[in-house]
Amino acid sequence: MAVFTPLRRWQPAFRPFSRQSAGKRLLALTERIIKGPLFGCRMCGNCLLQETAFICHMACPKGIRNGPCGGVNNGYCYVDPSRRCAWNLIYERSRRMHREHKLLEVLPPVDWEKAGTETWGEVVRTARETGIRNIFVPSRRKGQTMGSVLEESIFKPIRQPDWWKGDSEYHPPAVSGPQSSLETELRSGRFVITAEVTPPLTASTVKLREKILMVMPYVSAVNFTDGSSAVPRMSGAACSAVAASLGADPVMQISARDNNRNSLQSMAIGANAQGVYNILCLSGDSPRVGRAPWCSMNIIDVDSVQMLWILRRMRDEGIYLDGREIKNRPKLFLGAAAAPFALDPAMQAIRIRKKVNAGAQFIQTNLVFDPDRLDPWLEQLEKENLLDKVFILVGISPIKSLSVARYLNENIPGVTVPERVMQRLADAGDRFTGESIDITVETLLKLKSKKGISGVHIMPLGWEDAIPLIIKKAAHETTDFKGAGQGRQS
Repeated sequence: MAVFTPLRRWQPAFRPFSRQSAGKRLLALTERIIKGPLFGCRMCGNCLLQETAFICHMACPKGIRNGPCGGVNNGYCYVDPSRRCAWNLIYERSRRMHREHKLLEVLPPVDWEKAGTETWGEVVRTARETGIRNIFVPSRRKGQTMGSVLEESIFKPIRQPDWWKGDSEYHPPAVSGPQSSLETELRSGRFVITAEVTPPLTASTVKLREKILMVMPYVSAVNFTDGSSAVPRMSGAACSAVAASLGADPVMQISARDNNRNSLQSMAIGANAQGVYNILCLSGDSPRVGRAPWCSMNIIDVDSVQMLWILRRMRDEGIYLDGREIKNRPKLFLGAAAAPFALDPAMQAIRIRKKVNAGAQFIQTNLVFDPDRLDPWLEQLEKENLLDKVFILVGISPIKSLSVARYLNENIPGVTVPERVMQRLADAGDRFTGESIDITVETLLKLKSKKGISGVHIMPLGWEDAIPLIIKKAAHETTDFKGAGQGRQS
């Protein structure tokens, strides 16, 4: 337990990859001895304490450097329920200190060449390059304070290296035309429906193709998870390629858990070559929720915000992260996830604003069974001026059995099946399937009437046969209803 960081380290401090000089080793040791007990420092080599209200974000088991994941459960971490969520604490302290604006800057991933090395020496070296006079004699003519000079001249260049250049500004897409059929549908203003098809556990694509062809006439895009619940299945990239070959518009999820910054960029380019233009960026479930034996529990290389920043720059600026030029830029329609009930709505709005600033064009929420609970969340998004910058697809799901409903309530952070819904299902008896479809349709139609909601994303949880039933029944319940897409953009 650190003095200023109310958390314990998740793992020991990093050590440098290569041997350092005696002076640098001594400075790193001094920094580790001081910052370890005070802040729980892991010696990441790029200290961000000023941006995170002096709570070390590296205490997060996932090592997320740009805000919380969707697994916050009543302020605690779902990876280790005995541990307070580091980012929840950062948000709370930042709000008390009136430093929420600091949380909007898109922070870079760890530079592994610097991990385990000192930061203080770099501050001194940067100060020397800037010039002591330029630091301690701020220009009164420009109205600069000492703090602003230190921030702009020393700390920001260290925090934001030239290969990253993150900021807290909104970056609208530099491309004018739609990048995919899904984007075309969303821009049209129609209420859009997308659906998820569960990737198969086998190498055969027969049933996968059958499910894709079954839902295609009813939805604008077909979504494929990437190792959901940290369980191996056919990759989302492979499923998306199959869907594209059948004429569907796939949404490929990329989980940061199983990828690094290099594979992310390669996957985006490869997906484009196969006709996949929609990418949903996720941090991914911790291996802790998967089956034993677990894969590495170490921190992820890039989080979802960093993934958006990298892919947006590939599309808009035509550059890889290392600065190489991309001659034929990828066509990308970028999405991100949201968990409306995982955090306080005001904190969630800051998190979503950061994702939108980084490049998210559509947001896909986790499961919602009570649409009215979304109102405070939507109000905060409107205050942040986000509703006209991003399309929101709300996650809904038909419940196949009471055991599934109980599992969602007990095991999925931020997801609650209301008691009234549980009671309706329990009382349904032999009419359970029909009642479940009715409840899903009622939820869909209620969401359709809410301002700021662009559509729904149906997560059938393995019950893909329910998707046509839901959309057909919804079409009978209302006029001006359209769920199906208009065909893929070539």
